[in-house]
Amino acid sequence: MSFLTVDNLQVSYKREDKKRAYAVQGVNIALEKRETLGIIGETGAGKTSTALAIMGLLPSRGRVDAGSVELDGTELIGLNDVSMRSIRGAKMAMIFQNPMSSLNPTINIERQIAEGILLHNAEKQSRERISARVDELLTLVGINPIMKRSYPHELSGGMRQRVGIAQAMLNDPKLLILDEPTAGLDPRERVRFRNLIHSLAEDRIVILSTHIVSDIETIAGQIVMLRDHRLFCCDSPAGICGKMKGRVFEVPAGTALEENQFLLSERQGEQGTVLRIFCDTPPRGAVPVTPGLEDAFLAIYREGQV
Repeated sequence: MSFLTVDNLQVSYKREDKKRAYAVQGVNIALEKRETLGIIGETGAGKTSTALAIMGLLPSRGRVDAGSVELDGTELIGLNDVSMRSIRGAKMAMIFQNPMSSLNPTINIERQIAEGILLHNAEKQSRERISARVDELLTLVGINPIMKRSYPHELSGGMRQRVGIAQAMLNDPKLLILDEPTAGLDPRERVRFRNLIHSLAEDRIVILSTHIVSDIETIAGQIVMLRDHRLFCCDSPAGICGKMKGRVFEVPAGTALEENQFLLSERQGEQGTVLRIFCDTPPRGAVPVTPGLEDAFLAIYREGQV
């Protein structure tokens, strides 16, 4: 049995008309420690619902209708709130898309992390020991401890995300879930964040829920793709791209495309604009190219097929 096993997970929400609508169906995941999983899909595909179900944090109108979630030998679905809070405190943590939602704008970073340390530790700790632990956590996520007296509004979006991770790492969780962690970050911050994820995944499972393909293409060993609220596939990046081999081409801008030739993207080449297309029968003069994960994403979600 894997350290984390999600078997045939099905989640629904109550609509305003009292009927239930599926958020996600048939999700299967099996992960060991030191693995990184990316969950990708269009907005509303069920990425966040899957993460919330694993964490036992679905809102009151949401519920797990079928399936199971097992973490380190413990079945999580059906546990009471007290038991789930205990497991979340000891073994799992989740960082939400908006880091400001978990940060108090009137309290500096040191105090916010210190309050978490006091909350999660029954034994009394000295001020020096707490301060040292704050420094240790900030260093872990790549923030210079001299920044600990700063307030949230004084930090960049990337630094606020890292403060959120520092809070989540208080008890060294073995499962860390990040929901849209790089939304709104500039390219440099996104690279720094990906490097941080690499280091955090050395001794735990990391799950990233995102629609930004480039964030997971180089760091996720497995990728779950959701489409129409269902599991479309679960495979490695190489496996997903391999299914498109021999079906992605580039042609000059202005090339007339037939009905079964789908435009994926365009770029500026040495001779002008180049179109990247997906098809089984390419136009005359098309140049075959190596498919990337972004090609797969665009083909699956824009055109609905591979």
